[in-house]
Amino acid sequence: MAKFVLIGSGLAGGLLAAYLGRRGYEVDLYERRTDPREGNMVGGRSINLALSTRGIHALEQIGIADEVLKHAIPMRGRMIHPAAAGSAPIFVPYDVDPNKHINSIGRAALNTTVIEAAQRYPNVRVHFNHLAHGYKELTIPPGPDGSWRMEKEALHIWPRKSFMMIALPNPDGSFTCTLFWEFEGPRSFATTKTDDDVRRFFEEEFPDAVPLMPNLLDDFRNNPTGSLVTIRCAPWFYKDKVALVGDAAHAVVPFYGQGMNAAFEDCVVLDECLAQFPEDRQRTFAEYFQRRKLNADALADLALENFIEMRDKTASRAFRAKKKLDHFLEAALPGVYLPLYTMVTFTRIPYAQAARRARLQDRIVYAGLILVITSILALIVLLFR
Repeated sequence: MAKFVLIGSGLAGGLLAAYLGRRGYEVDLYERRTDPREGNMVGGRSINLALSTRGIHALEQIGIADEVLKHAIPMRGRMIHPAAAGSAPIFVPYDVDPNKHINSIGRAALNTTVIEAAQRYPNVRVHFNHLAHGYKELTIPPGPDGSWRMEKEALHIWPRKSFMMIALPNPDGSFTCTLFWEFEGPRSFATTKTDDDVRRFFEEEFPDAVPLMPNLLDDFRNNPTGSLVTIRCAPWFYKDKVALVGDAAHAVVPFYGQGMNAAFEDCVVLDECLAQFPEDRQRTFAEYFQRRKLNADALADLALENFIEMRDKTASRAFRAKKKLDHFLEAALPGVYLPLYTMVTFTRIPYAQAARRARLQDRIVYAGLILVITSILALIVLLFR
């Protein structure tokens, strides 16, 4: 049987090794970092992940979805924390169906599970310690009784126009918080250097979060500041020799919670292409690239747009009104009207197709609203002539 060499045992690398191992290929998986099962995750790469339909489908194909979901916390919507002191948080559900939710899961737990799934196959060998906007992580620890200090079944957002903080729940009662902020500028990571600077900034911008973060200063001082990147490249393969998968081909900013799900979907598609062209690896790689490139570019755009939405719009009444309208239309027209978030997160509709359909739906809805408003105004004019 042919051999595959995989470089990088991140989430996509580990899962792809399991898919290839299942097909009987000889697989060598190389990773420059240490084994994640030893608890040595590299700093700056531990942002909690949002596992949704596409990723769950990929895990189901190799029988580990249930095992992974045991470590997950369901998030049924966004909990918006307004800037005004004393303002109550506002819950915005993700979907009209309360049973639809995304799943918060730690990177280390998921990485461990996919690597162990790959190593179930004797033909898969894993080699660790083999060299070939910014963000900073903080923590809200559990309460004294071990319980969560905020609503656990929500993705918490503190939108502040040019920056924001989010918090995702963990099974141990804590929350992993991530501050997305500018590297440089009058108010930025670069100008926030002392403990007093940090304390003042958080007390001004996140007053409701500060009492929940006893280790704020230590976390801010000791945790590295990570980088956010979008990768667009082509082609993703060279003849029958090399193909890129996951972030190596199409890294996206994390604001749609789809980077991991898209990488897992790459594994599903590549597996399907191998089944379609088992004796022609170059054609396999070409078909995989053709099926994924347009969708990866669409996701990159959607992720950047969702950053603007989360940062600037989630606290506005207009945003919440649009969400309510989306949910009303989805309930009134089941299977006909699907909000963009629902298509991206709770279906396997290709990303590019979902984006096109959402734009068309928005045009129809806006045209309908204009028609209704115009008709009402015309009726008023007729009644009062």
